[in-house]
Order: sequence, then structure tokens, then C-alpha cells
Amino acid sequence: MIENQKIRPAKVIGPLGEPLTLETLPPADTTRWVVRRKAEVVAAVNGGLLTVDEVCDRYGLTAEEFASWQRAIDRSGMPGLRVTRIQHYKSLYERQQKY
Repeated sequence: MIENQKIRPAKVIGPLGEPLTLETLPPADTTRWVVRRKAEVVAAVNGGLLTVDEVCDRYGLTAEEFASWQRAIDRSGMPGLRVTRIQHYKSLYERQQKY
């Protein structure tokens, strides 16, 4: 038996409450990242379905880009992932940190 073997779940709960598996994640050749797809990938990592390194390799992301998705979800939920609203949520978060 391998000591450091990690046991991964077969499925995790997605951002909209649906079950996510490796087969239901966005395809590896995804180039158009909408909010739902970003949230699904973050949920897969948070649930232990994939590691950050696996996600970066699979989707061609940088660790910083993926980390920004995680921060956006932690701060503002799924709406924080909207590209058109990044500056709004960033300034809102910074104002909240002052008080």
C-alpha cells in the first residue's frame, strides 16, 4: 500500500448544486471562459477532484490566473468572476478592507 496515496472523490458538488465529475468538467480545449466554467473548475479543485497543477496543465492556465479565480469567488461569489465587473468588485473589496 502506498502511504501518500490520495483518495479522490468520484464527484463533487458544483457551483450551481449539480454533481461534477471529470467527464462533466469543461473540455481541455476550452478557450472561452464564462463564469460558470470558471466556477466549475474552482469547485473541482476545492472538492479535491483535481489539483491546481492538474488544472493548469489541463487548461493551459497559469497558477496566478487560477488563483485570481479562487480569490474572486472567495470575495464576491460567482459574480466576481465576471470580466466586465472585475474593477467594480476589486474596488468594493478594497473599500471593505479599510473599515
